[in-house]
Amino acid sequence: MQPPSASCILHPVCLILLSLTVAASTLGFTRPPQVPPGLDVSNIGVYYTFGQQITFTARLTSSIPITQAAISFRDINEQNTRVEPLVLNPDGSVSYQYDASQKNIRPFATILFSYQATLADGETVTSGLFNFKYEDNRFPWKSLVQDSLTVHWYEGNDAFGQAALEAARIGLQNMSTLLPVASPAPLDVYVYSTSGNLQNALALGGSPWIAGHADPALGVVLVAAAPGDAQTIELQRQIPHELARVMLYRSLGVGYAHLPAWLNEGIASMNELNPNPDYAIALQAADASDALIPISDLCASFPADSGRAFLAYAESGSFVRYLRDTYGSTGLVALTRAYADGLDCDLGATRAVGSPLNQLDARWRESALGQNMMSVAMRNLSPYLLILGLILIVPITGAVIMSIQRRRDARAK
Repeated sequence: MQPPSASCILHPVCLILLSLTVAASTLGFTRPPQVPPGLDVSNIGVYYTFGQQITFTARLTSSIPITQAAISFRDINEQNTRVEPLVLNPDGSVSYQYDASQKNIRPFATILFSYQATLADGETVTSGLFNFKYEDNRFPWKSLVQDSLTVHWYEGNDAFGQAALEAARIGLQNMSTLLPVASPAPLDVYVYSTSGNLQNALALGGSPWIAGHADPALGVVLVAAAPGDAQTIELQRQIPHELARVMLYRSLGVGYAHLPAWLNEGIASMNELNPNPDYAIALQAADASDALIPISDLCASFPADSGRAFLAYAESGSFVRYLRDTYGSTGLVALTRAYADGLDCDLGATRAVGSPLNQLDARWRESALGQNMMSVAMRNLSPYLLILGLILIVPITGAVIMSIQRRRDARAK
């Protein structure tokens, strides 16, 4: 029986598999004599409340009595499979409830599941794979589809959804001119109306975030933008930014994990159709106060402090634009490939464009921010020059004092 206030989403593939199972006998299919009788699975259901629980139901039957039963399930991108025993009712029905509030599942992940049974003759048989999408069903999503791209939203009219779809389309088009991606795999963009709803969805999935979020392996992008006067600006900033991560992943594969934070975020920021105007202000202020963060400090991660993190985003976007303007898209692609191969932050830059990261940092500051590198060098060296001066002045002063004293002693004689 379906639990109250629950929803059921069963992927069409599941229905196809189920149809094949049921139709096997009616179409005259017979198993070869050497193959043991299999497991028939019917009445398949998946009912869940997002972030709380998932209930799996089915009916398992076989021509040989079943002595034990179990269900196996996992996120399609996970390596570990959860295996849980089932209580088999006399009519073959089974039910299992998974506590998603304690054992998080990523939002919008595709969940694969199958059933296993141990028969009275000792044989263990397994059903085919079924799947469903663990969508955030707390909201009444509306959708627009264009080719392999689907945009989902729940607040706002069709014009809002169309604006989101257009922002995604242009963002993908821009990225395709930079990174070659073999096939247009399905991509889903979910637009929450508030950052609170988005953060809550991510928290229920075990991955809290601040604003937007992309799960490259899933091909899912989550952003927060409310319908209204500023909707186009926000959609054109957030959606292309997050889509860039997915495209990077699809271009680089597992090597995506090796990208320096400044390159990953810099490419994403560069892909924004409406870049944040406060980035330029933050750069100018940091430059004037000698507070810029060395790019080499932004390889592993960005600062935890929100103000410094904002500056890190601003620097990364500006730095990557400088690299593209200087070395072209081919140079930028060479950088992503070098880092995807596992080279460290400095060696990757040297192999890709022929200059170490600190030299690129200095040239960017000079080109984009107008810094005089000689004065910058002198300013950076000034503390050391002061220490050197103090080291030298002591013996010099001592020598002068001793010389004066010797002259006084000579006159006294």
